[in-house]
Amino acid sequence: MSAPNKQYDPKQVSDLSAEAIDAMVSAALAAIESADTLDQWKEVRLEHSGDRSPIALANREIGALPPAAKVEVGKRVGQARGAIKAALDQRELILIEHRDNEVLLAEKVDVTVPVDRSLKGARHPLTTLMERLSDVFVAMGYEIAEGPELELEWANFDALNFPKDHPARMMQDTFFVESPDSGALLRTHTSPIQVRAMLERELPIYVVAPGRVYRTDELDATHTPVFHQIEGLAVDKGLTMADLRGTLNHLAHVMFGQEIDIRWRPSYFPFTEPSAEVDLRCFVCLGDAESDLLDQCRACGGEGWIEWGGCGMVNPRVLVAVGIDPEVYSGFAFGMGIERTLMFRSGVKDMRDMVEGDVRFTRAFGLDS
Repeated sequence: MSAPNKQYDPKQVSDLSAEAIDAMVSAALAAIESADTLDQWKEVRLEHSGDRSPIALANREIGALPPAAKVEVGKRVGQARGAIKAALDQRELILIEHRDNEVLLAEKVDVTVPVDRSLKGARHPLTTLMERLSDVFVAMGYEIAEGPELELEWANFDALNFPKDHPARMMQDTFFVESPDSGALLRTHTSPIQVRAMLERELPIYVVAPGRVYRTDELDATHTPVFHQIEGLAVDKGLTMADLRGTLNHLAHVMFGQEIDIRWRPSYFPFTEPSAEVDLRCFVCLGDAESDLLDQCRACGGEGWIEWGGCGMVNPRVLVAVGIDPEVYSGFAFGMGIERTLMFRSGVKDMRDMVEGDVRFTRAFGLDS
């Protein structure tokens, strides 16, 4: 029986020779170095360090060697596998850092670059127009006055010299909260705010009252049951119609341009005497009788003027109702609809567009009217 061949030289086994192992390492290192992405790195790792890689197969062959050769070959293969693993780990760190830098660069945001503001919506033009009208009067020294939308019948009608049988008191014109005998209603104009201002404020009084009002109108192109008004009141010594005329002229010029004038037509309101309807010179044809536009103008119907609101000197009975001596003080009042002003100013054709809540309507006005 022959003894084991302890003189076996592993160098004679080509797959485990030093040259073969060095070639495996060189090929692995070259492949690792050429990997430019993490995906390529994964393929290289599988090819040169996986279970079917040359170095892994060589490692399996060590078990078949004589004991004397296992130590030397095992050390050689272990060093080779360690070198390949170290190269893989180092290359992975480099590729991860490179990937992270590319992501940061791709997602970089320069917060100093100006961009257009993307508006999801806009303030309603009625709101901005009311604020602009209010600003005009604040600049003239007026104060903004407010009052409840659920109002007393006395403030809405009686104090303003509306007789008991006035048509406006009837159910077909006024929203009473319970019944016509309840004494509570949704205000039909912002004039009750003027009454409250005369009761609560010290003289002289210069106030404007913008707000929402209610009437039993059908909703159509020119009417709505809920709309907005702005009314003004001045009570002082020596006020005349000339002061009222100058105030409304200034308002018309600010809102519609210097070429737009106003005119008055005699009218009747229970709370003013004398009273007048206020007309604007047509902003389309400018009321030019010599222009061909006048006869064809749809805005004014060929008249050259468009109705805007009402005005007049405060009726002495109203002053007496709130405890002001009409022998010492006089006053003037005026009012116009915000919706009508918006239609004149911005060319809105249908009042229903203002109340339907379509963002396409409000967005067209942006942040200003």
